[in-house]
Formats: sequence, structure tokens, C-alpha cells
Amino acid sequence: MINKYASIFVLMQLASVQAFAQMNSATPVTKPAAAQVSESQVETEWISYRSAYRLMIQFEKYGKPKHLIQSHFQVSASNGNPLPDNLQLHLVSKNMRLNLPLDAVGRANFPLLKSAYDENAELVLNQASGQINFQSRISIIVRADGIYEVAELRLACEQAQTYLKNMGDIKTGAKSCVGVRFSYLKSMTQAGIKLRGTDMQLHALAWQDNSAFPDENNRAYKTVTLRFSDTPEKAQVLSQQPPVAIAPVFE
Repeated sequence: MINKYASIFVLMQLASVQAFAQMNSATPVTKPAAAQVSESQVETEWISYRSAYRLMIQFEKYGKPKHLIQSHFQVSASNGNPLPDNLQLHLVSKNMRLNLPLDAVGRANFPLLKSAYDENAELVLNQASGQINFQSRISIIVRADGIYEVAELRLACEQAQTYLKNMGDIKTGAKSCVGVRFSYLKSMTQAGIKLRGTDMQLHALAWQDNSAFPDENNRAYKTVTLRFSDTPEKAQVLSQQPPVAIAPVFE
């Protein structure tokens, strides 16, 4: 297996050395963690847990404010297509096999396990899915009460940008936080997301079929992009249903 996937190990080792230095400028995704494998090459797709660990531990060690943002391990299709509904990610070693559930946008909570590191575990998909990216993903934390202060969303966007800049994302660091994107499943008939302005009146927000994150090119979700320049600082966003993701938008 090691010889068969030697190209993946080379790519992932380069990614850890570069330490997030080649990120996409329009998105909070750490591109150096990506590994791409064609379906014709392998029956399943996997990467080294150690390589992913070296990238994911960066957020854990980050010492600046991050209380409004979060980091996940994400699986995404290189061609932008949605992932199969039955796609599963497993952490596998000699002495363990853990299922890492993927959410609606392909993210999993990444376990920082010494035993998995010591055993040189593998992160394995249960099926071949064409060209796949494995990467870390920074997003804004979803609130349980569904009430978002615009000033807090702006701060969350700035926290994401500061983190990415500290990880070496020069392109994103040179841009500005212009807004946030709320994403919902297309099957949701009524997300109930509105803006409460300074006049305390509720205003409908415009929907658009789009990707959950700016660097993805699919239109698999119902999205609302809130631009700070068009929104009063003291306004609130009210979301009746929790979004599948909230992404910062940089321009």
C-alpha cells in the first residue's frame, strides 16, 4: 500500500512543510492539506493521519482570539460536485477503527489522538469518489439560538482572516472581510432567515443557489450572503433553522 500511494505521501509532506502557504485567496480553506487521487488509480482514497494531524494541530495551538470560528477536516470533490450521500470517512490503524461522521458540507471533527499518531493510522474513505481534496476548513460557529449580531459576524470574519494570515495565506491577508455566507440544504423549504434592522423591523434577505464556501464551484445549497457594507452595524440576523455552514467572505 505504501508504494501504491507514495505520491500522496509526497504531496502531504510538502503540504506540512509549507504550513498553509498556498491557500486560495477567496476562501478560508487551507489548501496545502489537499491531496488529489483519480478513481482510476485506487479503489478507495486515503491519507496519512500524521500528515493531517500536523495541519489540524495548528488551530489547536493558535493563541490569538478564535472563539467565534472553528476548524474542521473537510472532504470535498475537486470538480465541485456534491459528495455522495453515503460517503464515510474512517480512522483506521492496527488497533482502532473509528467512524468520523461527515456533515452536509463534508466536514468532520478531527480527533487529535496520540495513539493514532503513534500507530501511523490512515484516514480512509469507504468508496472511490473521483478526485478528492482533503483539507482543513475554517468557518464561523453556528449559534444555537439563531441570533447573530452583525458586529459579531464582522468580528468572526476578522478572526478567520487573521488566523489564515498567520498560517501564511498572503492573498487572503491582503483582502478585506466583506461579509458572511449562510448556507442551507436545498431541500429546506423555509429557512426563515431575516435581518432585523435598527428600526426593529424584519427584512427579507435575498436567496441564491450557490456553494457553501467561496472557493467551491458547485451550486448545491441555498445561500444568503450578508455584505457588511449594506448592513447596519447594530442589526441582527435571525435564522429560524441552523445553517449547514457560515463562511467568511473576503474580497
